[in-house]
Amino acid sequence: MIDPATLSDRGKQILSATRPSGLTLLKPRDVDGHKGTYGRALIVGGSLGMAGAVGLSGMAALRAGAGLVRLAVPRGIVSIVASYEPAYMTTPLAEDDDGRLHRSATASLMEATKPATVVAVGPGLGRGAGVSEIALRLFAEVKQPAVFDADALNALAEHRNTLSTHIGPRILTPHPGEFERLVGGRKFADRSTMCEAAAKLAADTQTVIVLKGHGTFVTDGTRGYTNTTGNPGMATGGTGDVLTGILTALLCQEFEPWDAACLGVFVHGLAGDLAAADLGMPSLIASDLIRYLPPAVQSAIAAGK
Repeated sequence: MIDPATLSDRGKQILSATRPSGLTLLKPRDVDGHKGTYGRALIVGGSLGMAGAVGLSGMAALRAGAGLVRLAVPRGIVSIVASYEPAYMTTPLAEDDDGRLHRSATASLMEATKPATVVAVGPGLGRGAGVSEIALRLFAEVKQPAVFDADALNALAEHRNTLSTHIGPRILTPHPGEFERLVGGRKFADRSTMCEAAAKLAADTQTVIVLKGHGTFVTDGTRGYTNTTGNPGMATGGTGDVLTGILTALLCQEFEPWDAACLGVFVHGLAGDLAAADLGMPSLIASDLIRYLPPAVQSAIAAGK
């Protein structure tokens, strides 16, 4: 991990010049706090060949401050996922012949959501009928705040009429292609028009939408926030999975979905900027963001108590 004191001169300049102005910040930790104080994250994802995605999310959730993190994954990849980071827990679930979650895992998974503070669904899930059934069930029935990303969004896009049917707060994190699927395959002439459509979808579905890309746009249908951190080096596989972990951790720490989404994209982008300053944009990979999360998170902690 990167300590702020060991950043390059360029990294230190970025850190001192980049402040989360106007955003809700993390509170300093209470001296009496314990791991339960900072929330229990359940991240549902992974499949054969995509074990790394859910692993990245889990590691990011830990580095962004979640107290306890559990990854629910197909049983065939549980040993791979567990090997990435000993600080999170794993729950093995039934899998289909292609190494994806099987629909028979639904009951066990719903039980696993009960003690969770926050649920995240999607990193590395893969696509299939069973996966879609599980994602839709979680979207509709989980009472806790939940983040939906990646293939969970593709499952929702196949059943767009269900996007308003949920009983808990929801954050959706589509990249442009996933967003186009969420709105029925509509194509957009420019980014501005896409952001307008995101605001309408958020209002219609009572969700917070994080429309990823250059100047990631966050909207709840009435407000909009355009992020100012991040760089093209982050256009590489796995960076979205890291964002999912960060958002999950902030929700675990009692942020409202809007506040979590705005601060989350800021911290995510800042970690990417710090990594790029030291490593260069072409060489940046998703796990570098996790290495640079500590100074990015540190910058987002409110001074004093």
